[in-house]
Amino acid sequence: MTTTPEAPASTAAAMDALDQRLSQRFIALDPSGYFLIKLDRDAAELVLEQYGNTIDDKGLARDSDTGEVLRCDGANAPRRPSAIYRGRTAKQLGIDLTEGDEPHPLSRLDHALYLGRELQKAEQCLRDGTDYVQD
Repeated sequence: MTTTPEAPASTAAAMDALDQRLSQRFIALDPSGYFLIKLDRDAAELVLEQYGNTIDDKGLARDSDTGEVLRCDGANAPRRPSAIYRGRTAKQLGIDLTEGDEPHPLSRLDHALYLGRELQKAEQCLRDGTDYVQD
């Protein structure tokens, strides 16, 4: 097996800084909802929970049932997912989300790209036994 050499520390630090800066940009929310990614280590699967939301005229996500603004700090009452997707790999879940008969659970390309990146990270954590934290 061949390995790819690691980036020099200065390059890696610059890449991390760029990634951090890009994470601070404005993101238009997907009206189709949002996803929480979890690992089921016992089943060796990635779990993707979809939650619906309504985007108001200020761009805020609101609970479709209660109208309550959805907070990022988890302070809202627990919600039940509208759909749950499970798969062994990021590729498997990506195919489930984007191929086949419509409707698809994503309406924005930037959201699909984000989920792809996050699912790859989650898969790597599942493979190597490390903790996964969703960005």
